[in-house]
Formats: sequence, structure tokens, C-alpha cells
Amino acid sequence: MALFLALDQSTSATKALLFDLEGRALDREAREHRQHYPQPGWVEHDAEEIWQNSLAVLADLVGRHLARREEIVSLSLTNQRETIVVFDRATGCPLYPALVWQDRRGDALCAEHVAAGRGPLVHRKTGLKIDGYFSASKLQWLVRQRPDLQAKLADGSALIGTIDTYLVYRLTGGSVFATDATNASRTLLYNITDLAWDEELCALWEVPRCALAEVRDCSAHFGETALGGALSRPIALCGVMGDSQASLFVQRCFAPGATKVTFGTGSSLLMTIGSQPRLSDSGVLTALAWVHGGVPTYAFEGIIISSASTLTWLRDQIGLAPDVPAIERLAIAAGDNGGVYLVPAFTGLGLPHWNSTARAAIVGLSSHSDRRHLARAAFESIAFQLRDALDALRVEARVQHAVLRADGGPTASEFLMQLCADIAGVELSVPDLADCSPYGAVLAGQLGQRRYRSLEEIAALGRSETVYRPVMSAEHVTALRTGWNRSVHQISG
Repeated sequence: MALFLALDQSTSATKALLFDLEGRALDREAREHRQHYPQPGWVEHDAEEIWQNSLAVLADLVGRHLARREEIVSLSLTNQRETIVVFDRATGCPLYPALVWQDRRGDALCAEHVAAGRGPLVHRKTGLKIDGYFSASKLQWLVRQRPDLQAKLADGSALIGTIDTYLVYRLTGGSVFATDATNASRTLLYNITDLAWDEELCALWEVPRCALAEVRDCSAHFGETALGGALSRPIALCGVMGDSQASLFVQRCFAPGATKVTFGTGSSLLMTIGSQPRLSDSGVLTALAWVHGGVPTYAFEGIIISSASTLTWLRDQIGLAPDVPAIERLAIAAGDNGGVYLVPAFTGLGLPHWNSTARAAIVGLSSHSDRRHLARAAFESIAFQLRDALDALRVEARVQHAVLRADGGPTASEFLMQLCADIAGVELSVPDLADCSPYGAVLAGQLGQRRYRSLEEIAALGRSETVYRPVMSAEHVTALRTGWNRSVHQISG
């Protein structure tokens, strides 16, 4: 029986998974990597550490299934989006720390471009807004700060890649320098209508076009790999997608209006809109959902910058509790938020505010407040931001959702999912499949390998899920959201 490997490279960890043909995850292995914060607003990863972790989790996973390793036919890849790596063409080794999607060092450059009136041009070509969240301003900052790297990029001895590009390059021993359309579209350098790197955008952000990877379909073949020697023979590397798009794919949101949210460090809402891009003036982004057979599918997207990271901040920085489950127990014990609201603008706010200068605040503290209320406020902040982003998508698409599909690690919390269903006012459908993004990449790869012949065939696959229905009264939701909106206004001005 055929087996399929997936590599899931996220903001906090790298995970390898082994799937069978029915989509069951037979085994998984994960390793966390360190987060580096050299200055306020800067976030870096060691790309070499990520590469070594990738090799390690793949080798460990394969090593536990030596009797079946000849059945492994392919590796698929999904990854954190927007994070960017500059690496050496000859060795594949990184030449600078990976600049993470949360990193805000490009904000001043973004402000210059906005002041110069370039926002409409960038929006028209990319579907995105000028914001330090995306890759281009980080790259412009880097080439200005490091003329030596700028020279290497210009002469071709250094290359630029999102995390998928970097890992594909290293997995194939430097023989394939390619990315997929979903990752390319997160850089502010890619024209989502022409499906090509845009010379005008590259010039605007001072990024040499020659240093950018070939862009392939999500379901395409990306070369072959022996996983650094973990396998005795090379296997196909096929199916590459950004993590949020991969989960949209596996949730089978193929029809226009179908919507899902992926909860993680931050969160992403994606609503499929069809084969033609539609642009929004309200802060809703237009994204490439996937490209197969040269045909694009587009989506509206709402970005939430801080979700699960709010809970890990309480654990790691504040020391509120030893782990996230303990924080959840505190939140449940509180019963209500006691008038306390936590606005997690640690690196700004996403949709609908798009305020990169806003900073986090805890509002409404009193002598009655204790750590239970702070824990409750943290969980509620995830639900409030979901409602804000979902409302923006609803207005833009003129769609009222009966069901919102959800995935990501935080969906394991029944308390959080019920809270989100209540405050968002929508049924929340959580698949029993725990690893949506990596299996989405696997499905894309299987589509490219012709194991499935069409999206319709994938859509017909069985589904097992848990549904959370709103039970909180509309009056209580309104009261809570009034307090939330007041708190957001306090930090936004």
C-alpha cells in the first residue's frame, strides 16, 4: 500500500507525518525551533536549525517504519508563509537569519511607499496591502542594510526564497529552485492576475528578479529527494502549498463562499471566491487559494496576527501558568472575564484594523481582577478577532455563513471552539483530521500525480467532524463585543 510523507514547517516547529492512502496519519514526529527577538518588533529564525530539524524529523519518522519505507512514494510540503530566507546558491546555507512574518523591521519602508501613493498599484497587482507583515519590505530593509548581500543577489551567487523554496532547494541538493504560487503570492512581488513575478514590483522593493525562484502549480512536481539519506532511493517531491491555503484545500472549500479559519500562532480566514480575482477596498485581502493545471482559484483573506501566541505569551513571558491547558482551566474557572479585555496587538492588529503601530493592552483591571480573568480575556481575544475578521469577509462577499470550517492546533480546545462559535455567531465545523495543512499538501500532490483526477473527486471523499453551535444569548454577545470594541479603540486611537 502506498504511503505519503508530509513536512509541515510552521512558525514554532517542524513536523513530519506519514499518511496512508485513506488520509490516516499513521505517525508523526516534531521538533521546535528557537524564536529570536534581537530588537523590539524583530522576529528571526535560524534557517539552518529549521533545515536540520527537517532532516531529523524525517529521518526519525522513516526510521520507525523501516519495514515499510519502500512503500513511501512521495513527500509533500506545507509551510509558514511570508517568512523569507536569503541563502547561498552553491551550498544552500542561509546567509542571514530568516525574517519571520511577524517581523516588523520593514514598517518604516512601508510607510514611505504608502506616503508616495504606491498602495493602489501594489494592491491591484498583488491583492494585498503594503504592510510589513509580507516579505518585500523585509527584503528591502535587508538589501539596504547589507550591500554585500545585495551584490550577491545581483550576481546570482545568493538566492531568495520563502521557507518552501529554501527547503525544496536543500531537499533536492540544489537541483530545484522553485516555489509554488500560494507562497509566491505572499511576497508583494508576485502579480496574482498574470501569475508571474512583476518587474515593476521588484524594482519598487529593490529585489533582483534574477534571485527569485521559478513559480510552479501547487500540485506540481518539485524534483526528487532521498531525505538526506534517510531513504535508499529518491522519491517524488510534489504538492507544495502555504499552510493556510493547504488547509482550505483539505477542507474542500472548492465552491465560492466556502470559508475556513486556520488557528495557529496567528490565524487566517480564507473564503473561496472563484477563478477571477476580486479586489476589496475595506482591508480584506485577495489571495491565491491554489493553482492546478495552470488555472488559479482565488480567495478573500482575513489575517489575525496574534491567536495562540497570546496564550504562549501568558505562559512564557508572564508565567501565568506552566502550560496552555492550565491557562484554559483558569479561563473556565473564571466563568466570565470580570470586565477584563486583552487586546493582543504585540506586533499590531490585522483585519479589519490593519494598524501596525498599535500595541497590546490589558483593559478593565480592577481590585476584583485575578489571573483567571486574564486567562479568560486571552481566550476571548481569539474569538473576538475571529468575529471581526469574519464580519469583514461577510460584508465584502455579501455572504452570511451557516457553517465556518476550522482547523489548526487550537481546535483541540473544546472551550475555545465553543467560545468562537458563540461570539462569531456561526456553526463551527472541526474535522476529526488533526493535521489539515500537511494532508492538504499531500492531496495536492496526489492530484498532480493523478491519483485523483479532479477537485470533484476530492470533494466526494468522506468527512468526519465535530460541530459547535452557538448557545450564548445575543444580548450577552453584544455586551461582550461592546467592551472589546471599546478596548480596541483605546489602543488604536
